[in-house]
Amino acid sequence: MGEEGGIDFCTLGMFIIDEIEFPPPIPPVTNIIGGAGSYSALGARIFSPPPKSRAVGWIVDCGSDFPSELRQSIAQWDTGCLLRETPRRLTTRGWNSYGENEHRAFRYTTPKLRLDHHALANTQLLWSKSFHLICHPLRCIDLVENIMALRDQFPHVGSENRPLFIWEPVPDLCTVEELTNCFKALKYVDVVSPNHSELGAFFGEDTNGQNGHVDYRLIEKLCGQLLQNGIGANGQGCVVVRAAKDGCLVARQGFQKWMPAYHQSPEKVIDPTGGGNGFLGGLAIGLVRGGSPPSINNLVQGAIWGSISASFAIEQVGMPVLSHIPQGETWNNVRVEDRLWDFKQRLEKYVQP
Repeated sequence: MGEEGGIDFCTLGMFIIDEIEFPPPIPPVTNIIGGAGSYSALGARIFSPPPKSRAVGWIVDCGSDFPSELRQSIAQWDTGCLLRETPRRLTTRGWNSYGENEHRAFRYTTPKLRLDHHALANTQLLWSKSFHLICHPLRCIDLVENIMALRDQFPHVGSENRPLFIWEPVPDLCTVEELTNCFKALKYVDVVSPNHSELGAFFGEDTNGQNGHVDYRLIEKLCGQLLQNGIGANGQGCVVVRAAKDGCLVARQGFQKWMPAYHQSPEKVIDPTGGGNGFLGGLAIGLVRGGSPPSINNLVQGAIWGSISASFAIEQVGMPVLSHIPQGETWNNVRVEDRLWDFKQRLEKYVQP
């Protein structure tokens, strides 16, 4: 299907229609595009103006209740989205409630339809240069093995290069009991990206520091243990720990670097949901466009792109607004290039914590 090498990024995260309830007097919002798949696709799309937008792959399962305005929003992005009509079911929907201290409650209100390697068979998405997996450790291994087995069935169609696998562990199975499985899964992926709490949970440690910031030294130590175990088939893979307002730690054998978050004031962050997924979409695209295998420079560049993608994901409830001006695209009336330039200026003065 399509020309070889047409897809740069594919997520196996889900598309969810969100309903969000806020503390009074803020009214609730309904029919919001959400889900890890949507946010990671957004993160990749932000750095992929047309025609590169078509290289962003994601899957949307449209139930009988799928709102037409969401179809229009998705179409406006002009991505390589695979819309699958599933008229005998309802679209996957979630209810979110926000309380004090960014506390968020979530539950599915319709049955979820998980994505796996079967969704990629006989589509161009199978030949993506990178895959975003959001799952527990053993499912991560299963997905990588099955995706590679599917590609091996059609060796003349796909690219010769192995794709990049970027693993985002799901929080409920970041536990001490799963650490052994986590170590196994690391051998199958190129990048693992827990947030700081998830990283700590694998080791039974609390990575929150005393002063309103994360415990930087503990995070570095735990990262070191993941790297010592070996990430990727050749041990050259990397860890990117997402630490919310404290930015991220990028690490691989013999290298580690902290980078700040783009937004430094809390009032800029309207809804943190999806920031981490958006980060990983930007990171993946940065790595793919930087060449293979990822060098340290590519890794830093990917993390910069990820930070910018995350910044657009969290400035509002739901997705940022895409507009077109003579100079190109804007998201929330900001050119991505301008925000990138601004962030790079700031990085030159950033002092490692």
